[in-house]
Amino acid sequence: MARLYAATGDGIAALTERDGEWAVDRLLREPEVGCVAVDPADPATVYAGLREGGVRRSTDGGGRWVDCRLPDAGVYSLAVSPADGAVYAGTEPSRLFRSDDRGDTWRALDGLLELPSRPTWRFPPRPWTSHVRWIAPSPHEADVILVGIELGGLMRSTDGGETWEDHRPGAQRDVHSLAWHPRAEGRAYEAGGGGAAWSEDGGATWNPADDGRDRNYTWAVAVDPGDPDRWYVSASTGPFQAHGDGDPRAHIYRRQAGEAWQPLAGGLPDPLPAMPYALVALDGRLIAGLRNGDLWQSGDRGESWRRCMLAGEPPAQLLALAAADG
Repeated sequence: MARLYAATGDGIAALTERDGEWAVDRLLREPEVGCVAVDPADPATVYAGLREGGVRRSTDGGGRWVDCRLPDAGVYSLAVSPADGAVYAGTEPSRLFRSDDRGDTWRALDGLLELPSRPTWRFPPRPWTSHVRWIAPSPHEADVILVGIELGGLMRSTDGGETWEDHRPGAQRDVHSLAWHPRAEGRAYEAGGGGAAWSEDGGATWNPADDGRDRNYTWAVAVDPGDPDRWYVSASTGPFQAHGDGDPRAHIYRRQAGEAWQPLAGGLPDPLPAMPYALVALDGRLIAGLRNGDLWQSGDRGESWRRCMLAGEPPAQLLALAAADG
């Protein structure tokens, strides 16, 4: 039985697989919930990030929530380190916070703001600002953290966030999502506004990976936990198509060892009704959450797909997904 937590724009929902369908339980109703994170060491501990309201935490699987009193309100990204349990929150304007007591207290990691590239950080729809779009603590080394600035670069820390290396060679500057392989040390992956990239040295340097795709505005990324050479991205022709209300002109792609990117279409509608905003790879399965609230699942690593039946109040959007089993 799989359980996912979803950021739905108007709150947090739990999606639980039962008897061939997914039960939807609305757990938190708050405006502008755009990100969600689960503690890998305790799947009942869930964090919600609000674009204008800070961070909420539940320690009972979403039954009760408390305000974690983050110093900055505009939360755009959340992560819990699998290596040491540290909780990270990224905000707009770009700033990064760390908590070592599950969100009770926070410390600003303002060394990020001392990078030489900071004056160039600009989010195109609001060019007077930028935000921390994604946070990816290494599951293998507690002190290694990757952070993506939209739009500004992919930054790396090797001392728990105290100091930072500026944009990493070979990576996309318009970072949308990041992932680490849970078992293969040093392997990391990026989906960005101009394409995708991967690293085999813990995020120090990156290799572009764009062959075989005719769409380079990549958004979500996921990696097969059993094979570091098999990973997935969602991609569109550009931001207006991806985030608009019409045809997103999007595909889900898979890349495997020795192969270029391949579009995955078996059973998926053409065109897709909305951009795949979230991808989750479990052992042998791939789950896609779409901007319009649809959930699609593949049991054979993307070869064939079926739309998931949702029982309960359907989510208006699926902005982010986090697996309860880490």
